[in-house]
Amino acid sequence: MEYLQLISLSLLEFIFFTLVILLASCVRGFSGFGFSASSVSLLSFIMPAKEIVPIILLLEIVASFFMIPSIINKINWRFVLFLLFGVIIGTPIGVRLLASLDPNLMHLIISLTVLIFAYLLLKGYKNKKLNHNVSKFFVGGIAGTVNGFGTLAGLPIALYFLIIAAEPAVIRASLAALFFFTDAYALVLGYFNDIINLKVFYRSIPLFFIIPVGVSIGTKFFKKSSENDYKKYILYFLIVISMFGLMRALFT
Repeated sequence: MEYLQLISLSLLEFIFFTLVILLASCVRGFSGFGFSASSVSLLSFIMPAKEIVPIILLLEIVASFFMIPSIINKINWRFVLFLLFGVIIGTPIGVRLLASLDPNLMHLIISLTVLIFAYLLLKGYKNKKLNHNVSKFFVGGIAGTVNGFGTLAGLPIALYFLIIAAEPAVIRASLAALFFFTDAYALVLGYFNDIINLKVFYRSIPLFFIIPVGVSIGTKFFKKSSENDYKKYILYFLIVISMFGLMRALFT
């Protein structure tokens, strides 16, 4: 009970918190992203965005660490490098927005954008001509901004990978590697913008033991899925999360 008082959550809220992180870890293990999208959308029912974001950034780093054995040989470091350059520039903007603006408006814009592109992809939209360094940098900048104020960088980057028809194993590995660096970067910026405190670490510590379980489950499902199944599941996931985000932005 003393621990629950320390982290300012009731027992039911803590159980809900733990189950959400387990689900998000499964999604992350399967797709290489989606941890933040799942967590932020659901945890918003029990705590404000400014308290959720730093916890998720910390847990994302832990999730990436546990994925290393299954992704290390599939990472496209050229993709990661150019996306990372854009993220480095975009993330401070997003962190500043988190500290000063209403996140509902931001989530509304993100959700609408992702929903439109996910629908186009389901209809067969692809454009391999976008697979160049300028577009990677541009997408990285958008993702960094989104990551700073909502830890949702995976959504625009996953859409980009699907649009240029990258292989599922490359998508999953490159996203996981990228987020290890971007979330560490955002976490440092968050500290200097006064959104990191001891409560973040107290709330996160028990969840460190949940993440490897979820990642392991998600990895097993990924290994059993075909390329078409992987892309289909990812698109449906993006649509569901976007719809959920729209409802939350409009009715809260």
